[in-house]
Amino acid sequence: MTSLANAFTLIAVGCGALLFLAGTLGLLRFPDTLSRLHALSKADNLGLGLIVLGLLPQAASFTGGLKLVCVWLLAQISAATASQLIAGVLYRRKLRP
Repeated sequence: MTSLANAFTLIAVGCGALLFLAGTLGLLRFPDTLSRLHALSKADNLGLGLIVLGLLPQAASFTGGLKLVCVWLLAQISAATASQLIAGVLYRRKLRP
């Protein structure tokens, strides 16, 4: 059972790291601000979710796993809020993407 949990952790964390890399490439390669925001918010939130999901079987206790889920939820809320604020500023300034 432990080796199965370790394999799941390795796969999920690896996939999460790949999504972080994809988000970073989107930040560097996409032409406008809104596309960059989309790449960062989607890929990073999903990447962090996969990393948290992969780390859950390795948590020592229930409260440790709950803390991981809380960190993921707080990161999702903060990323969504920051993206909305940046997009709102762009809209009010009427900057063309």
